[in-house]
Amino acid sequence: MAEAAVFHYETEAEWKGEKALSLRGAKLPEIQAGAPPEFKGRDDHWSPEHLLVASLNSCYLLTLLAIAEFSTISLVSVSSTAKGRLEKIPGASFQITEIIVKPKVVLASANDVPRMPRILEKAKDNCFISNSIKAVIKIEPEITHA
Repeated sequence: MAEAAVFHYETEAEWKGEKALSLRGAKLPEIQAGAPPEFKGRDDHWSPEHLLVASLNSCYLLTLLAIAEFSTISLVSVSSTAKGRLEKIPGASFQITEIIVKPKVVLASANDVPRMPRILEKAKDNCFISNSIKAVIKIEPEITHA
């Protein structure tokens, strides 16, 4: 029987005073993080909210790139914005309840345009971050060709 693939990712967070943190990972550049301004933090630091939305956005885009490559779709460019909604849930705490991802995909060939809805959906279904969180994930793509 084949052994299941398991990977581990370790990070370190160090409090730097007030609501500021320093985040590190092995061989990764240090970044400054902390509470967002809405929670008495700084607007020039990455917040957990921003990092969660960025994690989903980058995971979705990397998954999309892998599926497009596997599907032999030639891409000219791909970029994406993502916006998360944090809200207080009655009887509970704050939660990111929705993340809207807006990928912009430029294809090399107009012939690949009809294939993209399925590729975009497969990317959402196979993104491990979207599979790991309970927020509603919406994909609002913009597809063009060169």
